[in-house]
Amino acid sequence: MNLSELSGLWQQFDFIWPWMIAFAPLPWLIRIVLKPAAQRQTPLLAPHLMQRLQYTTQPQLVQPSRRITSIPIIGILLWLLLLLAAMRPVWFLNATPFQASGKDLMLAVDLSGSMEKTDMPLGGTEVDRLTAVKSVVKNFIQKRQGDRMGLVVFGSQAFLQSPLTYDLNTVETLLKETEIGMAGNNTAIGDAIGIALKHLHQNAEKNAVLILLTDGSNTAGAVQPLEAAKQAQKMGLKIYTIGIGRNQATGIDAFIFGSNRQMDTATLQKIAELTHGRFFMAKDTNQLNEIYTLIDQLEATPHDINNYRLREELFIWPLGLVFLLSLLLMGLKLYPIPHAFKRSSEGER
Repeated sequence: MNLSELSGLWQQFDFIWPWMIAFAPLPWLIRIVLKPAAQRQTPLLAPHLMQRLQYTTQPQLVQPSRRITSIPIIGILLWLLLLLAAMRPVWFLNATPFQASGKDLMLAVDLSGSMEKTDMPLGGTEVDRLTAVKSVVKNFIQKRQGDRMGLVVFGSQAFLQSPLTYDLNTVETLLKETEIGMAGNNTAIGDAIGIALKHLHQNAEKNAVLILLTDGSNTAGAVQPLEAAKQAQKMGLKIYTIGIGRNQATGIDAFIFGSNRQMDTATLQKIAELTHGRFFMAKDTNQLNEIYTLIDQLEATPHDINNYRLREELFIWPLGLVFLLSLLLMGLKLYPIPHAFKRSSEGER
């Protein structure tokens, strides 16, 4: 093992509370400030000495030794081991810190029935809108390392699929497992914003960002989108709204679904304006990818970051050694070595 490898291993070792070493001289200070009290000893009385000691049976004071600063070596060792445990030595499992920006982003994805329309090109083929969204958002999530992300899905109802978390792989997996219609076939945009607000309020999160993606208008739910947007404005929640696909139904879609299939771009624009966000229109996968790239730049990771590193606590080792040494010390007090040796010799005889 060369010097650089040793240096790398040493960088993985650290103390959480190194200032605890300041208590090292505490036992010596206590012995200096607090003088030991005089011990009282009574002479041993035997029947044949009663008459000779009848006038000297009062307790005698034994003056303490003047060497008030001396402490046994075993006591020093135990104290230093206790301090070592109190300093909380740790071994970092990953060599480099995990950088967290503190940026909180919520994704709200539309799973209504209209998302099954196959009008989004991906890899040379036409795919449904949800598949295109999954492909683009997957790359966006991977770029947000260090941020916390959450996921809300909505159709006729809105559900919190994942709370804010640094585990972006879980958010990506949950999004991948979503299916069209699993939350109903209608579109509850207001409820989706409301669910995000409720989660952020319960966790006292501020300055968060919501990215809402839909291809329709609000046709379900108990909360109107603009009312939810006003509450988001009060909480400081910035909302980016993304309309996906054509903003107006044509052909057989218009005949079957009528106006319910049309996208309410005016409401989406108003939601973004109220919350100081932006409205985007994505008619194909390339535009959708460009939009998420732009959002990634607008919500860039700030410079004031916090470091997170997986670690293993090592205080149990010095504490365990203190326990074993204490047991050994107690055993020597109860069974001194010379006595034990004498008993074993007599047994051999």
